Amino acid sequence: MNDVYRIWKFEEQLNDSILSYLSLEPLTQLEHDEVLKIRQVFRSYYDAGKVTEGQVRLFPIAQLLWFAGFYHTDINITLEENIAEIDIEDEDTIIKGRMDILAVNRVHQRSSDTRFVILLIETKNSTVNALEGLPQLLTYAYQRLESQAGIWGLTTNGLDYQFIYIQPGNPPTYQLFPELSLIRPEQSIQLLQVIKTICRLHYSP
Repeated sequence: MNDVYRIWKFEEQLNDSILSYLSLEPLTQLEHDEVLKIRQVFRSYYDAGKVTEGQVRLFPIAQLLWFAGFYHTDINITLEENIAEIDIEDEDTIIKGRMDILAVNRVHQRSSDTRFVILLIETKNSTVNALEGLPQLLTYAYQRLESQAGIWGLTTNGLDYQFIYIQPGNPPTYQLFPELSLIRPEQSIQLLQVIKTICRLHYSP
């Protein structure tokens, strides 16, 4: 994170409630029931031992994205999206990397290099703090802030979910919201509400 602050000049802003940015709607009974199923199954994996990054992407992230409405022909989801090489000339440094999951709006896509990002997701295994993915999120988002007003990001270890909202500016800023836990029933419900609302903000069927 020190390198991210030094190179990109990001400024962190702590926000006590994601409701200051999003208006959440109640879930349907089906969505409510499915979130509880996702929670129960993940808990069974978690209790059995370490949950790998691949397992986190496959379950529960894939299921949450499905019920949030991300699986649509107008939304393109890619896995392990490469970050274009960034040459930091004054430091003789080249940054390389990749995002675990990237969701973009095909309708607003202007070229292969400027795509309207709906949601960035960085996953870690269950033994790693969810915030460990923050440097990757900020680095990838920084390249795209010139083409849109803000980008939602999510970093997770499957158990804890850390949402951030990244905005351009001088300096660029990111809102850091309180973590949500999939294990806690009420927070797991809010988790799907948040992902569903982010999808709805950028795409309405």
